[in-house]
Amino acid sequence: MHVKVDDDRCQGHGLCRISAPDLFFAREEDGNAYVKDELIPAGQEDEAQLAADSCPELAIEVD
Repeated sequence: MHVKVDDDRCQGHGLCRISAPDLFFAREEDGNAYVKDELIPAGQEDEAQLAADSCPELAIEVD
């Protein structure tokens, strides 16, 4: 599975980082979320989906 953050939609609310702190990080310059690797490690698929479901801006895509 893969995860992507749409930088144009992300507003830096941080809910993804709360839901999946090992997958999502905040950029220092604007607080927007990013992932270091779009490939979701085995066993973290549920966390990635929870983060996507928690995003109020619908900025996270999991496929």
